[in-house]
Amino acid sequence: LHAYLCVVLLSVGLWWKFMLGPYMLLISSAPSNAPYVLTGTGLAIIVFGLFGCFATCRGRPWMLRVYAVFLSAVFMTELIAGISGFVFRHEIKGTFLTTYSEAVMRYDGRDDRSLAVDGVQRRLQCCGVYNYTSWFSSVYFPVGGVPSSCCVSYSDCSSADLKNTTLAARKVHKQLIGMSLACCLSRFINANQYEMV
Repeated sequence: LHAYLCVVLLSVGLWWKFMLGPYMLLISSAPSNAPYVLTGTGLAIIVFGLFGCFATCRGRPWMLRVYAVFLSAVFMTELIAGISGFVFRHEIKGTFLTTYSEAVMRYDGRDDRSLAVDGVQRRLQCCGVYNYTSWFSSVYFPVGGVPSSCCVSYSDCSSADLKNTTLAARKVHKQLIGMSLACCLSRFINANQYEMV
């Protein structure tokens, strides 16, 4: 059980750091310490797991008690984290929607949050918060139109087309499938995190 838990924590921590790192700017303006906490916890479980093996081989009762205290602390921490995530899940979703909407409204095409928005739109083949019309009220639209990351085909998507609301409607992703997939992915990740508890 410990081997699975530490592998899961290490994997999630590293995945979060390297794959989700750019997108975390859409959730919070400050960098998250969560990947480091998960990776550190996974490493601590490995170290204490080895300590538990050593204590068992040596037959030292005091070492086994220390190991039992550590396991109790890990269990309580995971239980509290799981309950907190479940209780505050609606606030987390609301925060994501608010910060993503703000990132779209303040999009400039150059800063880290803007690049994260572009990445989301390319990967999920979506456009804007709800659809491409979300861009019409952004500060970027009067200057650059709808971002090119919304384009269905980059070769058939000129900057003039993206500034024209009628032409842009035919050139960009209009479907809500991208946001639906993002919500499904979010639920999948949350479900897997709760299974770890």
